[in-house]
Amino acid sequence: MTTTIEARLKTLAIDLPEATAPVANYVPYVCTGNLVFVSGQLPMANGEIICKGQVGTDVSIEEAQAAARQCVLNLIAQVKSACDGDLEKIKRVVRLGGFVNSAAGFTDHALVINGASDLMCEIFGDKGKHARAAVGSSSLPFGVSVEVDAIFELED
Repeated sequence: MTTTIEARLKTLAIDLPEATAPVANYVPYVCTGNLVFVSGQLPMANGEIICKGQVGTDVSIEEAQAAARQCVLNLIAQVKSACDGDLEKIKRVVRLGGFVNSAAGFTDHALVINGASDLMCEIFGDKGKHARAAVGSSSLPFGVSVEVDAIFELED
């Protein structure tokens, strides 16, 4: 018996947020063929940024991992919107791009973005295994500590 994504979210006690509108001149996602490219999502919950600052000085790795998890919830909210509310249309998570607002000399970007990758696998199982980039940056929009974007493949 296959567990649905919605059932897995319930088991994990995860309530997805509503998909938010863009904060600049872009769209939240683009569908082309059977791929959905979701724009970078920030660690926002209930309309508020939950983690600001540079990882390695202002923000711990654990706090940044939690922020990356929140970014994933926002990504899934966007792809759910792209799927007309049906997460079962998701065939797999293809790629994550993770950006970490890093202090000079910080090199544990991969550990931070593991927060996002781990949650994708918890939610989607084998369909959540993905290619990835984890990149350091000297700043990110609004001073957030983490931003994550994604590409999803949908069923034909």
